[in-house]
Amino acid sequence: MERYRTVYSSEIGSEHFGKEVTVAGWIQNIRKKGKISFIVLRDREGEVQVTCLKNEMGDENYEKLTTLARESVVSIKGIVQQSNVAHAGFEILPKEFEILNESATPLPLGVVDKVGVDLDTRLNNRFMDLRKPEVEAIFAIRSILLQGIRDYLVKNGYIEINTPKIVSAGAEGGATLFGINYFGKGAYLAQSPQLFKQSMMSTGFDRVFEIAPAYRAEASDTVRHLSEFISLDIEIAFIKSSLDVMNELEKLIAHSMDYVKRNGEKYLKVLNVSINVPRVPFRKISHAECVRILKEKGKELPGGDIDTEGEKLLGEIVRKEYGDEFFFITDFPTELKRGTFYAMRKDENPELTGYFDLEYKGQELVSGGQREHRLEKLIAQMKENNLNLESFDFYLKAFQYGMPPHGGFGLGVERFVQKLLDLPNIRETVLFPRDRLRLVP
Repeated sequence: MERYRTVYSSEIGSEHFGKEVTVAGWIQNIRKKGKISFIVLRDREGEVQVTCLKNEMGDENYEKLTTLARESVVSIKGIVQQSNVAHAGFEILPKEFEILNESATPLPLGVVDKVGVDLDTRLNNRFMDLRKPEVEAIFAIRSILLQGIRDYLVKNGYIEINTPKIVSAGAEGGATLFGINYFGKGAYLAQSPQLFKQSMMSTGFDRVFEIAPAYRAEASDTVRHLSEFISLDIEIAFIKSSLDVMNELEKLIAHSMDYVKRNGEKYLKVLNVSINVPRVPFRKISHAECVRILKEKGKELPGGDIDTEGEKLLGEIVRKEYGDEFFFITDFPTELKRGTFYAMRKDENPELTGYFDLEYKGQELVSGGQREHRLEKLIAQMKENNLNLESFDFYLKAFQYGMPPHGGFGLGVERFVQKLLDLPNIRETVLFPRDRLRLVP
């Protein structure tokens, strides 16, 4: 055969009836009926039935092809024939085939078997798990979502940047930093590109974004935490307030979800998921009002902050009362954001910041707001956190020579995908998850 594949399964249509094609993929199943065998061949786009006739193929070729173990890799050239029995409405009658790789047996886990397998077993054999159509669909949707995000940002004048992931200081304190040896010096894996993307606002770029890994050394084993994740980070210059950032965020969210709905229909159907594109603008509820609502419902809030259970309860309340899956929690108290030293406090009320969280289906999806661009106030807030200013010299320099008002946000891509598809565990959205207990594969 000249080529291992001329078409994917999804590309075969009535125009191919009576014509020769070459398909390639994995043998998903073989069903024998006397001198006829039906092979279900799976490729990236779906499945195709290959109907093997012993009298046509000859005993040796027939036995060689129809006795292969499931998940063996083959290339088959044959004639497409209309069929009222085959699921796709056609079948392929093989003329030639090539065995590219035979699979070992037994399989570490089934691809189409209905037997339940725990998540750890699936992740330990991820190469096999990813052959399942419903698992593949998750990553197809993730890819389409990222395309939708980039589509919006590029169309709206953003510049894509890449910032270092090996850094000398953390943007959010040392408690969740991964320390590394950098040629004999102490360094860290970046928690966030915060300091670098703010520096870009002094360059005249005005609007930047980055989609890249971030690292958090949090000792959390929940269904929503990872040690390595992909973060969408955005920074915008010349804003008047955090409201400008929220307006941009909600348009980005609505656009990217609409993009998935329009371009991911095939995969959404596999997952039995429907996308509800949100209405813009999103509802905005102050932190103080959220606390009041929760207390009315009898929710205790130690430390005055809204915990995970509080977020879930707020999500239920907003959905039932207004039909909204998205809403902003705004005007976070300074006391709760004091560790976020770059958060701008309100001049008229320094006890409050303009910082916000975007909630989606009862979970924080995004955090952001206007940053402090005035050097004196920024330094004062850093001193409140007992930070060594010399370690942040590169960052502070950018504020000395013309830094415009600016703000931005960070969005966890995996968390967005998890909530979008209603997945039970965030690890379902990562090819090879990294958490407190998992470093391999």
